[in-house]
Amino acid sequence: MTAILDYRPNTLACDTKLTDEAGRVAALRRYEILDTKPEEPFDRITALVRTVFGVPISIISLIDSQRQWLKSALGPVPQEIPRDLSFCTHTIRTRAPLVVSDARADERFAQNPAVTNPPHIRSYLGVPLETPDGYNIGSLCAIDLVPREFTPPEIEILKNFASIVVDELELRNLARLDHLTGALSRRAFLEEAGQAIGRLTRYAHPASIIMFDIDHFKLINDNYGHPAGDAVLRAVGAACTALMRDCDSFGRLGGEEFAFLLPDTVTGGCAAAERFRKILATLVTPGYPEIRITASFGIASLTPGMTAEEWIAAADTALYTAKHDGRNQCRVAV
Repeated sequence: MTAILDYRPNTLACDTKLTDEAGRVAALRRYEILDTKPEEPFDRITALVRTVFGVPISIISLIDSQRQWLKSALGPVPQEIPRDLSFCTHTIRTRAPLVVSDARADERFAQNPAVTNPPHIRSYLGVPLETPDGYNIGSLCAIDLVPREFTPPEIEILKNFASIVVDELELRNLARLDHLTGALSRRAFLEEAGQAIGRLTRYAHPASIIMFDIDHFKLINDNYGHPAGDAVLRAVGAACTALMRDCDSFGRLGGEEFAFLLPDTVTGGCAAAERFRKILATLVTPGYPEIRITASFGIASLTPGMTAEEWIAAADTALYTAKHDGRNQCRVAV
């Protein structure tokens, strides 16, 4: 089990951040975890909570701006509900755990649909998920269908489990990034692509992927050594991060191969790729001013029914065409 880390910020900062809703939502979204698939570390925690507390329902909830979304859930609860109907919205308003011994006797929850209708929640214990910088982004909850008094030792146990959830979020975030370039890892980029597919399905939001590969990268390593190759990759990562919009994602898919994911972009993908291509052609690598690089680009728009892997494969095919046609150019998937 992951070691519990002490993430408690100072009290004054905590009080300020409890009312900073924009900062709280930004802190949540930095984890890039909303609408992701189930993950074993989080499911193990909810399973432990259900076993230790003997409750039928245990959840890890994340409170977005307008909704509650569950990263892990055991029991008869919906994956997503409006934020104003969730118990956890109340939990994140304070630093202390929220204890509800009988929801029917609590005026905040007596008429809540989850109390008056299935699953008929009667008692609730929720602990805020507090980030290292002091924002409550969600909660870990133990929920029973009968009235119940949660004891001080039980509250401490759930607080420890909540700390483990935050540890897992932090570790997950570290694993998302490539240490050399600062880009998303391949796995994390695939998750971003999966979320874009979900937005297309639910809201008809388009998106494009731009893949690019540094031309003749092996020759850089062969002629200048691997430290020079690493310096080139760092320079490319820094340049691309500076160029992209806040809503874009940038990933390293392997070796010298990178990709951008551009939300709400179809026809603009080719223009963006051409802009990136020109910038990279003028890039100066710190410590190696004699090295000049170019890159070949492939662009693919998201179409209904595509998987993330198929979408990336379409951009990769266009990238291969750009290389075959002479490199240092852009091609669009057909």
